[in-house]
Amino acid sequence: MQGQARFSDAGRSQMNTQTTLSPQFYLTAPAPCPYLPGKMERKVFTHLIGPKAGEMNDLLTQGGFRRSQNIAYRPACESCRACISVRIVVDDFVPSRSLRRVLAANSDVTATVYPAQPSTEQFSLFRRYLDHRHQTGGMSDMSALDYAIMVEDTHVQTRIIEYRRQPGKDAPAGQKGELIAVALSDLMADGLSMVYSFFNPTLTKRSLGTYMVLDHIERTRALGLPHVYLGYWVNGSRKMGYKTRFLPQEHLTMHGWELYQPDQTNEAESDQSE
Repeated sequence: MQGQARFSDAGRSQMNTQTTLSPQFYLTAPAPCPYLPGKMERKVFTHLIGPKAGEMNDLLTQGGFRRSQNIAYRPACESCRACISVRIVVDDFVPSRSLRRVLAANSDVTATVYPAQPSTEQFSLFRRYLDHRHQTGGMSDMSALDYAIMVEDTHVQTRIIEYRRQPGKDAPAGQKGELIAVALSDLMADGLSMVYSFFNPTLTKRSLGTYMVLDHIERTRALGLPHVYLGYWVNGSRKMGYKTRFLPQEHLTMHGWELYQPDQTNEAESDQSE
């Protein structure tokens, strides 16, 4: 998933004082785009708090917003519309041959769902991931406290999923296997939203980012819900290309959610990006 959006303390403080039940929206100052060189980005955002936070998160996500802690945000760039909200149509999804290989490569992985609570082991893996994959990104300087806030600061139904290699046959009873990937996910009325995920960056042959998406598809199907929300796909950004591997999927356009029709160029890029 794309990096978590980070907002100023001043913006948070101002929004925490709102008393109306209707959400108030704010606009960030222009900043360099993390996905397209030479572009500037702006975001519109609001606060997700109170008893209606879950319902509001559902409505905003279905309208193209993403959650970062207790903030819901959406790109609001003046001259660019490259960020496109993506959701997988779970009922019609059938894994391709390459995706079946990813599943086979991770047949020794077990996943466990926990409440949204951080651990030292998770943070260690998180730092390893950032130091290897996102050394210059907006999250590169995150501390253990920052990570704990990212996980715990939620007013919606958020869970954290740990993915571990199964321990060896000679391992003591009850011993956990090595933690190799983690996903932070929201349960919504119409599916699961993958808020953020990270993994051991040295295990490239496992394609763990792709594997976690496949796991979320199966979890959503088991819940009888129709969609997995992947956040934004940015056409022209190689790091986002993997998101178009999961077909069929819908993209949010000015006409609403529409079925995505990939071209050969996008398919080739997606196979090389994760």
